[in-house]
Amino acid sequence: MNLTDSQKQQVAAWLEAGLKLSDVQNKLAAELGVNLTYMEVKFLLADLQLKPKDQERPKEPAPILPAPAGPAAPTDGMDDEPLPTELAPEPPAPGAQEVTLTVDQVTRAGAMVSGKVTFSDGMTGEWYLDQTGRLGLTPKQPGYRPPQADVMIFQTKLQAALAQSGF
Repeated sequence: MNLTDSQKQQVAAWLEAGLKLSDVQNKLAAELGVNLTYMEVKFLLADLQLKPKDQERPKEPAPILPAPAGPAAPTDGMDDEPLPTELAPEPPAPGAQEVTLTVDQVTRAGAMVSGKVTFSDGMTGEWYLDQTGRLGLTPKQPGYRPPQADVMIFQTKLQAALAQSGF
């Protein structure tokens, strides 16, 4: 595309004013009668050795977390930072069952690996990892949600079982 020197200066002025490529494309068509595709505008700017200004995005302040109060919160063993108390696993109630997990010998269709789980309250379900590595859980009782502490124990036991199986 051949532009006159005054047209090239106009494009440079638009970029200096902070216009985006799509805005430059629209102004070329409206004010100069030059219809270009977005890609042609990019090539034009490359030929003219011009770059659009990067617009600064407003920075969002980091969320402020309250400091833990009282006795030290439990840790997950991964680092020295304590776990938030609402995510810390609760100790099992006296007489409660523990979470048990098995890996299927024959993997269910559509999964890389699958198995069964029994939660501390006696409810059972089937778990699986699909081809993309997403974990799925199908409880025997529709709508059942295991306790949060059981979910964390289940994930830990699952990770250990998969590591033992070579996953």
